[in-house]
Amino acid sequence: MRIAEPTVERLVLYYRLLTQLHNEERRVVSSQEIGEMLGLKASQVRKDLSYFGEIGKRGVGYHVERLYKHISDILSPKRLWKIALVGVGRLGEALLGHKALRSEKFRIEALFDNDPSKIGTEICGIPCYNSEDMTEVLREKDIEVIILTVPAGAAQISADRAVAAGTVKGILSFATTSVSVPEDVLVYRVDISVELEKLLFFLKGGVI
Repeated sequence: MRIAEPTVERLVLYYRLLTQLHNEERRVVSSQEIGEMLGLKASQVRKDLSYFGEIGKRGVGYHVERLYKHISDILSPKRLWKIALVGVGRLGEALLGHKALRSEKFRIEALFDNDPSKIGTEICGIPCYNSEDMTEVLREKDIEVIILTVPAGAAQISADRAVAAGTVKGILSFATTSVSVPEDVLVYRVDISVELEKLLFFLKGGVI
């Protein structure tokens, strides 16, 4: 079934929270507690989780480990996704150092840049290759997802090289421009300036 993007975003928030509770060996959590920790209404939490077939017990709550595994299976299959990051500038390096990119579900296998001082080295333990060799390296390593943190002018050529590998199924782009790819490649764009403008709009009251 098709799932609305806001629902997926909340599922990611649930998963992140449940990962923390699971690591703390918490056994049970209520919809009220989940809502309070995430800034959501308890009714929204119950609606989301019942939508995916996970029903808590009234007066008891949700079994943390079971719910953690349930949402994990919903978000992605039980497999390791191979990822490459293209553009090891300030943003790229910041992402590499972020704990969000450390997961049992995916692993960054390769980095790409056009800076001679970075090519042929390892950054955060990950080999960095010449951007011009991207197609061959992606194909050789069977990489399915790339993260674009390149300037706008390099976004399309980077996407073209990635698509040419024949293995890439998804692109997470931080570039400030859109990229054109075949229909069978999914592009998700993260535009920080757009998100900031949205925030400022709602801070002023959210009215025209």
